[in-house]
Amino acid sequence: MAGRKSVCCGVSALEATLAVLFVLMTAVCVTLITLMATWKTHTGPDPTLHPSPESTSPDPTLRPSPESTSPPQNKPYLIGVGRADCTGPPAEIPLMGYANPQQTAAGIHTRLYSRAFIIDDGKRRVVFVTADVGMISQRLRLEVLKALQVKYGDLYRQDNVVLSGTHTHCGPAGYFQYTLFMISSKGYIKASMEPLVNGIVKSIDIAHRSMKPGRIYRNRGELDDSSLNRSPHSYLNNPEDERQRYKWNTDKQVLVLKFTDLDGDGIGMLSWFAVHAVSMNYTNRMVSSDNMGYASYLLEQDKNPGELPGQGGFVAGFSSSNLGDVSPNTRGPHCVNTGLPCDYLNSSCPVGGTKMCQAFGPGDDMFDSTRIIGHNVYRKAKELYANAAEEVTGFLHSAHQWVNMTDVTVQINSTHTVRTCKPALGHSFAAGTTDGGGDLNFTQGAVDGDPFWDGIRDALLGEPSNQTQECHHPKPILFSTGEMNWPLPWHPQIIDVQIITIGSVAVVAVPGEMTTMSGRRLREAVKQELESEGTFRDTEVVIAGLSNVYTHYITTYEEYQVQRYEGASTIYGPHTLSAYLHKYRGLARAIAQDKVSELPAGPEPPFFTKNLFSLLPAAAVDRKPENTSFGDVLQQVYPVYRQGDVVSVTFVAGNPRHSGDIRDKTFVTVEIHDNRTETWEVVHTDASWETRFHWLQGSNRQSNATVEWHIPLSAPSGSYRIKHFGHYKQMKGLRPVITPYEGTTDVFRVTASFYYQ
Repeated sequence: MAGRKSVCCGVSALEATLAVLFVLMTAVCVTLITLMATWKTHTGPDPTLHPSPESTSPDPTLRPSPESTSPPQNKPYLIGVGRADCTGPPAEIPLMGYANPQQTAAGIHTRLYSRAFIIDDGKRRVVFVTADVGMISQRLRLEVLKALQVKYGDLYRQDNVVLSGTHTHCGPAGYFQYTLFMISSKGYIKASMEPLVNGIVKSIDIAHRSMKPGRIYRNRGELDDSSLNRSPHSYLNNPEDERQRYKWNTDKQVLVLKFTDLDGDGIGMLSWFAVHAVSMNYTNRMVSSDNMGYASYLLEQDKNPGELPGQGGFVAGFSSSNLGDVSPNTRGPHCVNTGLPCDYLNSSCPVGGTKMCQAFGPGDDMFDSTRIIGHNVYRKAKELYANAAEEVTGFLHSAHQWVNMTDVTVQINSTHTVRTCKPALGHSFAAGTTDGGGDLNFTQGAVDGDPFWDGIRDALLGEPSNQTQECHHPKPILFSTGEMNWPLPWHPQIIDVQIITIGSVAVVAVPGEMTTMSGRRLREAVKQELESEGTFRDTEVVIAGLSNVYTHYITTYEEYQVQRYEGASTIYGPHTLSAYLHKYRGLARAIAQDKVSELPAGPEPPFFTKNLFSLLPAAAVDRKPENTSFGDVLQQVYPVYRQGDVVSVTFVAGNPRHSGDIRDKTFVTVEIHDNRTETWEVVHTDASWETRFHWLQGSNRQSNATVEWHIPLSAPSGSYRIKHFGHYKQMKGLRPVITPYEGTTDVFRVTASFYYQ
């Protein structure tokens, strides 16, 4: 405000006039100062006022016009949360993660869910989805975006929707469009894709319909007993001065966003923690959400008392982060045949090689380890949620580009540029990791090729070009996937880079598995760019891994030189991280300068309609033993059990694939008898941690379903029964007919003692 010049003279009329002007100007200045104190300065666009809960339209897309703006400080957001079942067929389909063709689905440990969070500041809207899936494939994202376009027009788009996978290795595969993933997943399987697309879209629908004014709070803490670096030798190749800045060789921080309504009642929580969801190992054949899913399960059971899993309004999303070299198997790798530690450099054993070198979790078995790690993550998130007091305020931004990742050039100093490569996988890729080793005689840390395997590769797939070999050096190339295009490209060329900001929280959506140090460098780069213009302060940057499209691993340049599994799986070459840093810096700079609209969209990814193939045969007709019916109990329950016991019962079953879309249904119920109403009440389903549904395929097309109920110590005494539901297929003439069935056990009692009256 300009300074006021004082004028004195001897004329009384002039003095009187000046006195009046002085009073008026003083009043104007006071008014201006008051207004300035209550205005919130912002260089970006002004948000609109949210409608009150009473006047909120059933369709939150009907928002006030941008002209009605005069935002008070700490103005609430419009928030919606939603959760939907996205479980696919739990039989015969390969599980995605370990690339073990023998690991096909045969039951349900826990169901899979998609959890959606929508935030709107009145002018802009962002959506974050964390789904119980190994990773988001490009095909899955494109199908979800197409479905959203049909429903909502341009409200939900590639730039403001982030899809992230929790990285469970126990969800159905078959939802990819690139050849490498189709080969390891029995092809493109529509029965796997549809539940994922429909479940993710439904979770967004529910969040969309539930939107109401609310607030967001952030909190962070450390969890130091639930993760281990599985490639410490690679990590140690990073510069010493960089490593000395950090206490751990994995990121221990847990970030929590707490969502409440205007009354302060919790409606949801979103959390990020860097750890692989591989507590369930490659011997498991049940669909499972693993440790991150169990953390969600526990918090949602806390916040939705009396509700069955997957039900209730409170949504707890646990999301992946820079977990590339981070294992939950905290007892570390040992040779299973001797009990001795594995070779430190290449994670192999003197007898049995890499297959014998396995890392073990903190528990007695994989179920126990999943429980322990999941409970640790849940406990820390619950504590941070309860104490979250720092409100997230400010405007929303989203920036997105498609990038041809095979052709990125980065200026690293005044004289040198580096570039990315066509995709290729190294020899150590075939070695696997200590969380799941390969079957062949490959070892981690290989910087030389193997004449035997290279000869087989050259004969079957062709030799990598000199240009690709030089570009990937020192990686010895096993599969030059960027030069393999039959029947479709083996790896993606076009990938997504994306950042969304919610006030001072920046979520960096990364299309792969970043190692610990790669994630640290990216967070630092994004934070630096966002805060460079002064519009962002105290920014919390978080990596959301396995987002939008899968491109394997992203190591630092130094880690790449070691060529352990993660480096061999960094498919765009040694400068992959440099390229990502360059691209994400550009997005962050555009957000900071409010120039997102000037970003070029980039080349659109392909959506293949031809040459998608499936190697999964149709499910066969079902047969049953003579003198039985589907649903009959083959192994009956005992009359009495105690809390802590396991009830196991076997039914004559059909193939679960014949049940079609199983979302929001169940193969199993555990029911208690209510003596007051003489009715049966469902207390557990196949989504419950306490149940396990095993499908056992036998000979002559006969199959059984074995249901286990691990009776919790808190289970009330009373009369119970277990039911199994399914479908069987038979031929009626030349026409297949699918028929539902159900089976029920005898009634049994649960009691604190076998001696009861």
